[in-house]
Amino acid sequence: MTNPISHRHFHGLKLLLALALSLPLLAQAAEPLPSWNDGPAKKNIIEFVQAVTDQGSKDFVKPEDRIAVFDNDGTLWSEQPMYFELLFALEEVKRTAPQHPDWKTTQPFKAVLENDHKALAATGLDGMMKIFGATHTGMTTEAFDDYAKTWLSQARHPKTGRPYTEMIFQPMLEMLDYLRSEDFKTYIVSGGDTGFMRAFAQKVYGIPPEQVIGTTFVTVFQYKDGQASILRTPKLAHNDDGPGKPESIDAVIGKRPILAFGNSDGDLQMLQWTAAGPGKRFMGLVHHTDAKREWAYDRESQIGRLDKALNEANKRGWTVVDMAAEWRRIYPFDAVSTEPTQ
Repeated sequence: MTNPISHRHFHGLKLLLALALSLPLLAQAAEPLPSWNDGPAKKNIIEFVQAVTDQGSKDFVKPEDRIAVFDNDGTLWSEQPMYFELLFALEEVKRTAPQHPDWKTTQPFKAVLENDHKALAATGLDGMMKIFGATHTGMTTEAFDDYAKTWLSQARHPKTGRPYTEMIFQPMLEMLDYLRSEDFKTYIVSGGDTGFMRAFAQKVYGIPPEQVIGTTFVTVFQYKDGQASILRTPKLAHNDDGPGKPESIDAVIGKRPILAFGNSDGDLQMLQWTAAGPGKRFMGLVHHTDAKREWAYDRESQIGRLDKALNEANKRGWTVVDMAAEWRRIYPFDAVSTEPTQ
């Protein structure tokens, strides 16, 4: 006959053993930022979040004031060999070219159709604005959203062969989740078109449309044949780059962020605006130093140039994330690296 006391002890030992074996897994699951190496950036982020969320801390910030803003290109996803939205615009020119036979002889469209990058570059900013005007406006907001989502579902990155929505930074996804778990409200503040980013931001980043701020075109309400729509016109309403970023933060959010993250000189004013507020603040830059797993570029790059903002960060003690040294993996599909790649 089984001794009931020893039987209970046996089950108690089993429970204790199971608990002991699960503790490391529980600790790992609870650890914030698991794709970050234990370097200065991870330490700074966690210490900042702990300080502003601890009610006993002198740096405590009420949940409603925990505003965090993030650039998109080069900060939340890659931006090489060129901005992904520009690649979308170039493909849209080719897709819609049959409707515009004059493009075969008209720049900058002729250069796009002939894949003449030199001629396209020669058209400069004026050429780019013509391309964006032709591919981003003259349609309803719903139609543009459909075009963007279709392209994102079909297009593949030329280097990795992955969908562009998989070229997102796993460490930054973890940071977004970590902040939201601590009652931060996360926003995108980017030079990209607001409508383009809204086509994927909620699904990819967990950031809803109303928390996506970007460059905008003038829109016009239409009511025809009992149907209401919003038309996107070619007139630029707001360029959300450089000083345009703090201007739009003030206009749309109405509160100064306590945390801002960028990666280029176009983010400098957003970080300066964040830093200028009272109390504890966090300003961060993603520094692209990893030529093996992503790309290495900064001061001389034509895409995502990081020069003046890097000087300011070093001068003011902002957090600069050395991608090669501090990220255990870059993309969600990457294997985890246990050693810095530098």
